[in-house]
Amino acid sequence: MISMSKSNPLSFASVLLISLMLLFSGCYSFRDVSIPPEVKTVRIQYFENKARLFNPVLSPLLTDKLRQKVISQTRLTQVQGEDADYDIAGTITDCSVSTTGISNQQAASNRLNITVQIEFKNRLDESKNFEASVTRNFDFSASLTLDQAQLQLQDEIIRNLSDEIFNRIFSNW
Repeated sequence: MISMSKSNPLSFASVLLISLMLLFSGCYSFRDVSIPPEVKTVRIQYFENKARLFNPVLSPLLTDKLRQKVISQTRLTQVQGEDADYDIAGTITDCSVSTTGISNQQAASNRLNITVQIEFKNRLDESKNFEASVTRNFDFSASLTLDQAQLQLQDEIIRNLSDEIFNRIFSNW
């Protein structure tokens, strides 16, 4: 047993932190990125916005955030040419609003639904190619206009969508 006396250099906080790190290190990996060693390059194409409710900043912000995430969390080098080992493309296909809560016969809360169709090509192993839809929902007060809600939720929208896309491509779960 570790004594918490003044002569012991380990503080209670240190022991607790070390214990938590040991506990969680076997249960969960915070960076479960799976990339074969022969994969060196990636191209992330501009995510075009074809949604009927058009947000002009969504495409550039989402594309940039995903590129930043790949640079910071993988060892891959981004290239612009069609010879990249991994090629990632995407299209924002839906942006819609639905009512999620009613109070006194009026909308109290709404939900912004955004869907991105992603296409992943692995030029080194075509059996790993796939297409998938990623949909995220964001609740907001019905007292806000759609433009106000998108502005208020913008950081959360970009972060959540880029995380979801990244995880679909690079994680084992």
